[in-house]
Amino acid sequence: MKRQFIFLMVAIQFLTRLPVPRLDGYEDDWLARSARYFPVVGVLVGSISVGVWWLSSRWFPPAVAAGLMLAASLIVTGALHEDGFADVCDGFGGAATRDGVLAIMKDSRIGAYGAVGIATLLGLKWATLASLPRSTLPLTVIGASMVSRWCTTGLIWRLPYLRMDVDGKSKPLANSLSAGNWMLSGVLGALALVPAAWIFSSAVNRPLVSALVMALVFASASTVLAAAYFKGRIGGYTGDCLGATQQVAELSFLLTALASVTAVR
Repeated sequence: MKRQFIFLMVAIQFLTRLPVPRLDGYEDDWLARSARYFPVVGVLVGSISVGVWWLSSRWFPPAVAAGLMLAASLIVTGALHEDGFADVCDGFGGAATRDGVLAIMKDSRIGAYGAVGIATLLGLKWATLASLPRSTLPLTVIGASMVSRWCTTGLIWRLPYLRMDVDGKSKPLANSLSAGNWMLSGVLGALALVPAAWIFSSAVNRPLVSALVMALVFASASTVLAAAYFKGRIGGYTGDCLGATQQVAELSFLLTALASVTAVR
């Protein structure tokens, strides 16, 4: 259990800016073994975001509260995934060859494709969050945060990592997940959702459950399409591809949930 706690702390340290206890005696395989806890970290990030929304919605209108919640998420994660999304937009939008795509994504500067892409992504996310009914927002946001990170681990499981010859932040994750560990990560994420479901049990009803199931389906479908695209264009994934996939899956989850709950009202 102590080792599993250490792996959870490593996952939190890798995916967020949250403080964690000092981890002495770091071993090379800790990050790889922590990937099973990425969905659990998603629940943590989503819960913090919902907490900011709940407090701010007492004084501000829904659009402002949604904006503050989005800002809190960016601060907690250090915009890690959004940065990857912007790099993917620049790389795949600005180059036609595999080597060109990889070279542009490695450049820390943001280009026109990245700027337009991130502005569109955040704008859509903010509008979707502001439009979600108050009763359904907490579980939808936490579920999106968890599922999107589970979808990201799917790329780690299924695709080859492309920067083995250079020092990359995601390099230790290469080939770190078996099918069993990928499924375990989903189970751990689902178990971490149980307290949130209990806290917001008054909002759980058949339309919301149906909306969340549909959102899971569409988030998974978007991940499969992203993985196929990355495989076809560059033959695998990089750390930026992981961030982009998380963002696309999260937005797909939120949009589908909003469409579903709106349709039954």
